[in-house]
Amino acid sequence: MARLRYTAITSLDGYVNDADGGFDWAAPSDELHGIINEQEREVGTQLLGRRTYDVMRYWETAPGDVPGPMGEFARIWRACDKVVYSRTLEDVTAARTRLEPEFDPVAVEALKVSSVLDLGIGGPTLAAEAFRAGLVDDVYLFVHPVLVGGGTRALPDGIRLDLELVALDRVGEVVQVHHRVRA
Repeated sequence: MARLRYTAITSLDGYVNDADGGFDWAAPSDELHGIINEQEREVGTQLLGRRTYDVMRYWETAPGDVPGPMGEFARIWRACDKVVYSRTLEDVTAARTRLEPEFDPVAVEALKVSSVLDLGIGGPTLAAEAFRAGLVDDVYLFVHPVLVGGGTRALPDGIRLDLELVALDRVGEVVQVHHRVRA
């Protein structure tokens, strides 16, 4: 059975973007991008909310022949399947991508059971639904040394979940934390 992984690049005060929606402070170094690539190679399907889909569409046309971690990520991204959850989008243009109007926990659980590779969930709003449904198995946070003072929270409020620390690593000034949900 596949695992559902939530990954977020976050500020030290727990936001994926600032109050204006900016996240330029979160641009990963080549070293960090390489680590993200290692993790993303294990993901066969990405579950995305609309805003995350809009941001990640860049990787559909980014040069995949560029040497280094950015080109590698473009190739990894294009190779995985994607499910976009949106009530407002009428169509998706990215390859290997399907559109669903509602997040359906039963369908996601069935996808976990039938998948060989893990599933990734992108975007804190969609991830909050998966957390509430008890579907998230692993949490990967890349904590940047910056306080942004507000914005979109990386982790949802109002949820109690016991986790165990799997790994704690330093990549330059960024701290990578991997937690697994306790059974």
